[in-house]
Amino acid sequence: MDLQTSQNMPRRRYPIGIQTFSEIRTKGYVYVDKTELVFRLAHADAKYLFLGRPRRFGKSLLVSTLQAYFSGQRELFSGLAIEKLETEWTAYPVLHFDMSMAKHADKEGLENIVGLQLEAYETLYGRNENEQRPNERLFGLIRRAFERTGKQAVVLIDEYDAPLLDVLHEERDLPVLRNVMRNFYSPLKACEPYLRFVFLTGITKFSALSIFSELNNIMDISMDSEYAALCGITQEEIESSLRPDVERLAVKMQRTREEVLGLLKSNYDGYHFCWPSPDVYNPYSLFKSFFSGRIEAYWFGSGTPTYLLEMMRKFQVSPVELGTSVDVMQEEFDMPAERMTSLVPLLYQSGYVTIKGYEASSELYTLGIPNREVRIGLMRSLLPVYVAGASMGGNTMVAKMSEAIRRDDMEAALRLLQSFLSSVPYCDNTDYEGHYQQVLYIIFNLLGAFVDVEVRTPRGRVDLVLRTATKLYVMELKLDKDADAAMGQIDLKDYPERFALCGLPVVKVGIGFDREKHTLGSWKIEAVC
Repeated sequence: MDLQTSQNMPRRRYPIGIQTFSEIRTKGYVYVDKTELVFRLAHADAKYLFLGRPRRFGKSLLVSTLQAYFSGQRELFSGLAIEKLETEWTAYPVLHFDMSMAKHADKEGLENIVGLQLEAYETLYGRNENEQRPNERLFGLIRRAFERTGKQAVVLIDEYDAPLLDVLHEERDLPVLRNVMRNFYSPLKACEPYLRFVFLTGITKFSALSIFSELNNIMDISMDSEYAALCGITQEEIESSLRPDVERLAVKMQRTREEVLGLLKSNYDGYHFCWPSPDVYNPYSLFKSFFSGRIEAYWFGSGTPTYLLEMMRKFQVSPVELGTSVDVMQEEFDMPAERMTSLVPLLYQSGYVTIKGYEASSELYTLGIPNREVRIGLMRSLLPVYVAGASMGGNTMVAKMSEAIRRDDMEAALRLLQSFLSSVPYCDNTDYEGHYQQVLYIIFNLLGAFVDVEVRTPRGRVDLVLRTATKLYVMELKLDKDADAAMGQIDLKDYPERFALCGLPVVKVGIGFDREKHTLGSWKIEAVC
């Protein structure tokens, strides 16, 4: 497809921020057909189902699709896979609760939002004035919906955990809000005779004991291989349903189709919610890139992960730990939020790490950052935490450093870093060598290069290894010592020997950090002959 052909084609509409199935279908937005899975979900053996997925992965659209399906809106599904599967199109009373409306709410605000959503359905099915508490109102509402329509009710609860995410790290507010939610959800099990289907979505998992009271019959399908592609976009769907969009993007970016597929894959692919699993792309970022004609970190830009940063502080997790793959048992990452003893479950459930492999013999899963978009976004958010005031000039400095290193000019890159660190305010807890190791780890990740720390060699550990397209840098850091001392350790331990077979020229870099000035004091750069 050339530029002229691309410009003459009707522009496709992308559902960016649109989560209502009826609007997508009636207004001509791109829709990747998931309705075969929707039909399978609606006719599953279990009546109560839960699906956990990261934000911006299409959970709300899935709930809206289920709402349209159970409401019998057959016309919206014309031409989709479900049209050949469903023969009855029975209209059930559907109760849809969107708990994302209660983000950042206190106890009173949460109760008001729950009450308003109940009230909307009570205008349809009536209310007994003796029903005062949310659980009483929900029980009466479900029963009357069944009695007045003669059909079992469908309850859809989207983002059930949204009111709790921002207080996960708090000892005071979390139990209070959790009790409100527990009270609201408590009638669902008792209403089983009046219910056709109950479906909940969310990011984190809370145990049945803490949130769902006696509702211990929810089937969690989050790691069910049958529904691995229920939310998100697969490689097959990109190369079939979205092929015109890839070709148009290739023209805009003046790249080949194969090059663009590679860029999309490295930036937005890499999610696996079970193993084995198809590769799953972030749909929000994918559609944003098609719309804008650029590949950027859209998912991270759509929301600051404040709760993640707070939990990192709580569990004292470093950027290096975030960026390093880890092998864990399933129960260590697929566990309720209130039983977390590490950050791993929240990282996994929120989409900051994903399943990268599985060893059946040991039952160990390998978790790692899914793609470049998430890695860059994480490190960009962490830079101001480790370098106070870095948010203003940090991106510019990183861009200039990236250009310098691309030219194999490490000297210029370190001068830029020295100048930048000298210009930002003092940051607490900078009087130890590991702080500067973390700073360099974050910055080099932002360059898009491979970076690792504490790399083992036969004679010790290298502080930091940076690999670019053309060079491999072996770096040693010293606090309140000069670059000669750092270079002396590299030579004494013969660290470059460990990397002799890497296929790239090896360069030694010794850096001395000045504790008083909070920046680089000196450095030496030597190529290994």
